[in-house]
Amino acid sequence: MIKFGAISEQEFLTHYWQKKPLLIKQALPNFISPIPPEELGGLSLEEEFESRLITGSIHQQQWTISQGPFTEKTFENLPKIDWTLLVQGVDRQINEVHDLVKHFDFIPRWRFDDVMISYAAQGGSVGPHFDYYDVFLLQGSGKRRWELSTKFCTLDNYLNDVPLRIMERFIPEQTFEVGPGDVVYIPPKIAHHGVSMSDNCTTLSFGYRSYSAQEMFNNTHTNKSDDQYYQDPIWDGHQTPALIPNSAVQMANKINPISATDFAKFVTKLDTLDRQILQQFEYQQQALKFNANSSYQLHPACKIAYLQTQGDLQVFINGLLINTQMLDSIDLINFCNGRELKANTLSTLAQRLFNLHMLYEI
Repeated sequence: MIKFGAISEQEFLTHYWQKKPLLIKQALPNFISPIPPEELGGLSLEEEFESRLITGSIHQQQWTISQGPFTEKTFENLPKIDWTLLVQGVDRQINEVHDLVKHFDFIPRWRFDDVMISYAAQGGSVGPHFDYYDVFLLQGSGKRRWELSTKFCTLDNYLNDVPLRIMERFIPEQTFEVGPGDVVYIPPKIAHHGVSMSDNCTTLSFGYRSYSAQEMFNNTHTNKSDDQYYQDPIWDGHQTPALIPNSAVQMANKINPISATDFAKFVTKLDTLDRQILQQFEYQQQALKFNANSSYQLHPACKIAYLQTQGDLQVFINGLLINTQMLDSIDLINFCNGRELKANTLSTLAQRLFNLHMLYEI
């Protein structure tokens, strides 16, 4: 798990989460990235991965962006400096990367989006920008300098005629230099600019996206403005990453009335890319048969959460309320939080989810 050093995990959740940035030195001591730079380049050649290649720097303000999949010739023609490769959703395809998400399970897993990994040559960057994500930036290899700012984080502060959302005015307020195992936490609407300080710079980005009122309530009228965003309660740090506590539902209701069930369906709903990944997984699994004596794991693209009120347990997977009648509550909760189950423990559920192509054998 993450080592917070001078502060406790609960202090982080109370005073930093969604409030202010934090540099966590040696959060994962002796960390070695499961994806070295050359392997990340190889992933960008495959259609299964969403990848982008960005060249440019804030000194010249001449930026280009191209979409993968790429070819080996693409990398042969790159300059020696000032370029970055980004590969999205690596956790969906590489189990060793998916396993790293457990280090951050003091934040509910249903809030998690994906792991993006970047490789940058010396000077490589995507420019100063801000977004509506909470993000943990784990340095995998090499060195990077991060500059952060709360100033000019407005939608009208972007360069014109540039293929990226790069801030026109950016005044750093904090500067962090990081190496392998260091983590920088950045809340939503905090501008950040990361620049590679070496030729082997890889960064793993663990993103937790925010929910806008517009998307949460299906474009219907809300009591507050459309730019209102859901804010988390103060998490208690318990290792129950699939639990949706009542405090989270209460925070959603500060924007507009929503039932706990509808909120659970919303936060476990899949996006387009994850649906495509599961469709490909279904194709790959067609010839396999269910093994009643084996153990299974929920596919990384699946989202799972549960509500627990007055002894009543409701389980949600991929936006659907799952029928769990006559199943042991403790076994169900362990499955939701651990994403693994033994077929002979929850045999009915395991068979059903296997037939729906949500599980794979481990």
